[in-house]
Amino acid sequence: MAEKTHIKVDAFIDQVRTWQEEYKALRSIILQTELDEDFKWMHPCYTLNGKNVVLIHSFKDYIALLFHKGALLVDDQQQLVRQTENVQAARQLRFKDIEDIHTRTALIHAYIKGAIEVEKSGKRVVKKKHDDYEIPEELQVKFNEVEGLEDAFTALTPGRQRAYLLHIGQAKQSKTRTARVEKYIDAILQGKGMND
Repeated sequence: MAEKTHIKVDAFIDQVRTWQEEYKALRSIILQTELDEDFKWMHPCYTLNGKNVVLIHSFKDYIALLFHKGALLVDDQQQLVRQTENVQAARQLRFKDIEDIHTRTALIHAYIKGAIEVEKSGKRVVKKKHDDYEIPEELQVKFNEVEGLEDAFTALTPGRQRAYLLHIGQAKQSKTRTARVEKYIDAILQGKGMND
């Protein structure tokens, strides 16, 4: 059983304009477990021995429990949602309103229990390496045209490389992919990521 609530979570829930009742209900359920309450990424986050297990976050149309290692959870009822195709480890359990939470309380407990067991087991999600991401043709063309660009790209951290590959590769049209490459050539040459 979690010992106490976190003052920042108290303040957060007090000031939210939508989903307040749902935040309180999900928090109450989680506080019945051995997880510790924290406040990370501007949301209530619940940890086990300092490791992130589940986070409560809301969107326009739903509120969700985000399980950090959700890809490892048994999901026989197929309730977990992968937010986007690029999310590797996390999975969401989504709710549309307070009644949805009340109706599915036993299910919520089961998923949280599973997430705690996964964390205690030490299992890790095997993530794709940056080498596993396809280099968009438009970026490869610029590697051939701009001296030092490929070397500069290769010298970036794996996370920065992955961010560029995903951002460029997600564009549907070639001209958009080319524009995205051109926009970041200088940043790549300077060893910077997209958000630096």
